[in-house]
Order: sequence, then structure tokens, then C-alpha cells
Amino acid sequence: MESIEQALKAFDQDGRLQKRIERQRQELLDSAIVQAFLQDHPDVTRSMIDRALSKLYEFKKERGNCQTCPGLDHCPNMIKGFQPALYTERGSIEISYSRCQLKREQEAEQAKLQLIQSLYIPKDILKATFDDMEQNEERADALSEGLEFALSANPGEKGKGLYLYGKFGVGKTYLLGAIANELKTKNIQSYLIYTPDFFREMKQAIGDGSFQEKLEAVRKAPVLMLDDIGAETTTAWTRDEVLGPILQYRMAEKLPTLFTSNYDYDELEEQLAYSEKGGIERLKAKRIMERIKHFTTFVEVGGQNRRSM
Repeated sequence: MESIEQALKAFDQDGRLQKRIERQRQELLDSAIVQAFLQDHPDVTRSMIDRALSKLYEFKKERGNCQTCPGLDHCPNMIKGFQPALYTERGSIEISYSRCQLKREQEAEQAKLQLIQSLYIPKDILKATFDDMEQNEERADALSEGLEFALSANPGEKGKGLYLYGKFGVGKTYLLGAIANELKTKNIQSYLIYTPDFFREMKQAIGDGSFQEKLEAVRKAPVLMLDDIGAETTTAWTRDEVLGPILQYRMAEKLPTLFTSNYDYDELEEQLAYSEKGGIERLKAKRIMERIKHFTTFVEVGGQNRRSM
């Protein structure tokens, strides 16, 4: 039986096939991403290249997909969300795959949601942008402050956040969503938390042993957004063992915190002063409020109640 090589030679008597193969090989080696690999690995020989042509083709194709990424849901790569890399080992060119940036972000988001159940992003918040927000005189300052924060945010260097105050339904949470989505374009992670649910969850976390893990995750969030603070029934424990340590850490580490509330600074201080036992602890409430006041800019969000329209 004749060899494959002999059969090919008999079939390609005029050499056209061989020329086409050589041309495709050269186009592969001339591609920018393969050239970058070869320049970083001057020890690669022609023999190594010839033995690894299929891997080089695979690398070029898959990385080409990454360069024109259509998004994680439509990733055309063999392993969705993974991108290839070339390396040499024992005189051979090898290929490996690792999670791309979008895949890592997705997994980080899923890990957050599994850990902190009170993290929530309703569908309308997922789509919130500054361009879509209603522009009028009552909201102009709030939108300006929100956009300014999103564009200049630098967790770890600039720790000042925002305190968004306004009546029920005026769009405070939607503004947080627009800020969060703008931050996402800068690869800055934010935690958007519905505060009443978060405090209830932290109480339950004592029983299942996850309290410290949850507290650490929230304390260290690059940007923390506490939505509807003051709406929950205040207890001395949530104020002193949950909210206080979170704010103290974030203040020290210059990690910005944003709040929304139906209460202004003074009204929130009154809320925080009351405990579940009916007592009033003004000094402890004042300490919490001093941290909030010092590290936020007070922003009033005006307008009509859009939930009743």
C-alpha cells in the first residue's frame, strides 16, 4: 500500500497543492498574533513550527474570535468564554486555554449573588443609562453629580460617595443603576444592595456561619451602594455590628459608598437612634452619621413619583 505522502505527490503532480499549502502556512506565520508569539520565543525552530501548524491555526482562529468578541452569550470559541495562549514545552509548541475577562466577570458576579442574596439588579436597573434618564430642572443636579462620580471614581484613592435623598419613586435606585453601569465600562465593580433585606440576611448568617464572609465581601466592595437605608426597622445590632464596621473599614480604605434614602441626614440620624427595645441611643447614631456625612455628598433627587404614573 502506498504512503499518504506518495499518494499526495501522485495527485499533485504539478505542485499546485503544495504551493497552496505553503502559501497558507506563510499567511499563518505572517499573522500579527503568531508573529508576536514567535518574537517572544526566538528559540522556536522551523521543525517545531511544522509539527504545531494545527495548533497555530487553532490559536489564530480562536484569538481572532476574541478580537471581534460578540459577547459571552454568543462566543464562537470551542470553549465558550475561554481564550487560547501558546507556550513552549520540551521542544514543542503547545496551546492552553484560560478564562477571558468577560467569563471572569460573569463568574465573579455569580459568586457575589450566591454569597449575598440581598444583592439585586432588577431588569430595568440592568438597562439603566444616563442617556435614558429623564432630564429636567428637578433632576439636573442629581444626574450631574451621579455622572461626575461615575466618571471620576477611583476606589482606594477617592473615598467620597453620594447620599441620594428624595421622595418615594423619584428614581433614586435607577440613578444608582446608571452609575453602576457606567462604572462597569471602567471595570469598576459595584455592589448594589437593598439594605432592609441585607440586614435581615446578616441576622440569618449568624446561624449558618456565613456572617463574617458576607461582612468581608461587602466591606471590601470597590463601590458599595446601600439602597433605601432607613427603611428597615433599626436595631442596635444592625447599627453597631453590621453598618458601623462596614462604614469604618470603607472610610479607612477610601472605598466609596453610595446611599439612597427617603430620609435626609437629620431624619436618618433619628431613625438610627432608636433601638428595637424602645430606647434612644443618640451618641451611637451620631457616630454613624458622622461617617456618612463626612464621606458622602448630599444630593437631592427631585421629580414626581414615577411608580404611580
